[in-house]
Amino acid sequence: MSNPTAPPTTAVIRPYRHGDHDAVYDICVRTADAGGDARGRYASDDLMPDLFAGPYLHLEPELAFVLEYAGRVVGYVLGTADTQGFVRAYRREWIPRLAHRYPEPTGAPGNPDEEMLALHHRPERLLLPELAGYPAHLHIDLLPAAQGRGHGRRLLETFRAAAARAGAPALHVGMVTANMRARGFYDRLGFHVIPVPDPGPLTYLGRATGDPDG
Repeated sequence: MSNPTAPPTTAVIRPYRHGDHDAVYDICVRTADAGGDARGRYASDDLMPDLFAGPYLHLEPELAFVLEYAGRVVGYVLGTADTQGFVRAYRREWIPRLAHRYPEPTGAPGNPDEEMLALHHRPERLLLPELAGYPAHLHIDLLPAAQGRGHGRRLLETFRAAAARAGAPALHVGMVTANMRARGFYDRLGFHVIPVPDPGPLTYLGRATGDPDG
């Protein structure tokens, strides 16, 4: 018996609209624990979306796309074509915008919330020399019911084409190494490992933005 809640292949990808904000935040936190549900893991369920979704929606909404089925947003892809420019804008606009919510830590991180806040206040962590040849980067997430149906490939290809039009010759992702399902997804789409010294919990993968079939 088919799952009536699972989006079929007729789900559509469209540009992000402001009214999608809450749905994107919800999907982000539900997939933020190495692909699993991170609700309740931090003091606020908005913490992970505020780091990994909100700044892109605010700073570069033209590079955000959602997967919609039956009027419900069930997945998204978002990112930037210029990581250096994004980092400058993050520091200039996004950190001050959330200053009332996330004051800068005064000491070493002592718990998971403080570890995330340290990342928020150090956007320059994204500027690794090994990634300079891959100036675009993205985040892609789908609810479990939407996974395994080809939608992730379609979302990524939508972003790839948009990043290429914006002038980026290549893109990268930083994925949690433990998320083996995500690694298989990127491998199938032609990504390769970008060697980075001391990458921490992440593996960096990259590929050209040119259409491999075109």
